[in-house]
Amino acid sequence: MTGLNPSSANGARARPALLVAGPDPASDQGMHPAVSQAGDRRGVDLGAAERAAAEFLAALGIDLDREERRATPARMARAYAELLAAQPFRLTTFPNDEGYDELVLARAIPFRTLCEHHMLLFSGVAHVGYLPGERILGLSKLARLVGHFAARPQTQERLTMQVARCLEANLRPRGAGVVLEAGHTCMTQRGIRAHGATTVTSALLGTLRTDPRSRAEFFALARVPASPEPM
Repeated sequence: MTGLNPSSANGARARPALLVAGPDPASDQGMHPAVSQAGDRRGVDLGAAERAAAEFLAALGIDLDREERRATPARMARAYAELLAAQPFRLTTFPNDEGYDELVLARAIPFRTLCEHHMLLFSGVAHVGYLPGERILGLSKLARLVGHFAARPQTQERLTMQVARCLEANLRPRGAGVVLEAGHTCMTQRGIRAHGATTVTSALLGTLRTDPRSRAEFFALARVPASPEPM
């Protein structure tokens, strides 16, 4: 998805780290993303997925003999495979030669993922920021990071923590912060049907958690209400 070892504008060489999916997100360890050469996805069998989709839809009483529905199981299998296709990429960093020490924040990064409890979509925007230390990150990688962890069955709480902890582990910033705002179809289109409801989660690490002024600046730039001081 990205080239190897691109150079910065000032000629400095980037230091790439291969980011891959961590442990099974259904486990307690799922919030601790790994950076290694191996992923955690099993091989995709579209044929088996199509057959399972056909059985699933038939079990729900859906007539698949109609012409317009005959290819629905195959489309369904391909759609879910696309939603769950997390691709490794290089989390490219550069030396912070200018000593920049103010907040770097990417606002309103769109994402969509599947609720692991109902396998229904939830989507929204992510605000991701960090206080640089010795290195800075290619800006597009903030969006790629969100998309990478969103490409698997998720909970919003876990997704928020995975992005923040991966930034902390790979970039070693002085602080990292992530806010996710999302609408969940498992809540708006079924069950309670709370149309228009959104869920907001946040994860603050380092200085963004411990220093009230830095925390307030992060929430102000993200344009979300400031959270109370952590306990």
